[in-house]
Amino acid sequence: MTKLHLGVATLFACILTACTTMQDRTTYIADTRYHAKNADSRVRFLVMHYTEIDEAESLAVLTGNQVSVHYVVPDAPRIEKGEPVVYQLVPESKRAWHAGVSSWQGATELNASSIGIENVNLGPIGEGKWQPYPPAQVDALIELSRDIVARYDIPPTRVVGHSDIAPQRKIDPGPLFPWRALHDAGVGAWPDDATVAAHLAGRDPKAPCDVRALQDKLKRYGYDIATDGVLDEKTRRVFSAFQMHFRPSDYAGDADAQSDAIAQALLDKYFPN
Repeated sequence: MTKLHLGVATLFACILTACTTMQDRTTYIADTRYHAKNADSRVRFLVMHYTEIDEAESLAVLTGNQVSVHYVVPDAPRIEKGEPVVYQLVPESKRAWHAGVSSWQGATELNASSIGIENVNLGPIGEGKWQPYPPAQVDALIELSRDIVARYDIPPTRVVGHSDIAPQRKIDPGPLFPWRALHDAGVGAWPDDATVAAHLAGRDPKAPCDVRALQDKLKRYGYDIATDGVLDEKTRRVFSAFQMHFRPSDYAGDADAQSDAIAQALLDKYFPN
């Protein structure tokens, strides 16, 4: 390459660089060539919900004026090009109105720091009965969730249900939500069975445990809960939310040995220090 050609190439590269770093925003120009190191993503949590209504009603409500969410996973996703189709209603860069008054791991106003996924599911369908999540829906949810947590590096303990972050007023996504399947696919937290058994140490799973100790463990894990040793209705709702997530066979809200063992196993696994 001649010196002339080299000079032209260098000039062209400089012009190209300027064009890509200088953004004309009509009333001013932003020079974007410098990048700060101290920054992180808006997205720190992934929150799961169910809609309690069918697909058509869900889309109508979630595109209305009251509430919104980033994604909706149909109960029977259509397939295009061999892949399930989910609905994206809000760009991930924007806040959706799905979490409401909420708290997790000391963070509040989770709308501002989370992505919300609504799953089309009726929730309670009778006394003690809940609508299952069909396998096709679970598969689509896994693919969507796995993509989100990978892109934003969301830790397992920050993949939560609406009932986890707002236990005093919400019960979704319910006891049939596939938390363990998500964990096995690389999304969210789950205790190791052997560690739970070790902490249970032969106790009757339903045997009473110390209320304050269980409150303290759940607070350390992320729940907004008092640590006063009182098993009142507020504490029961938190215990129930925890049990619905990690022991869906019994979510009565009692302070029992198995719940205590599960909570300690989760702390051992995800917060060893």
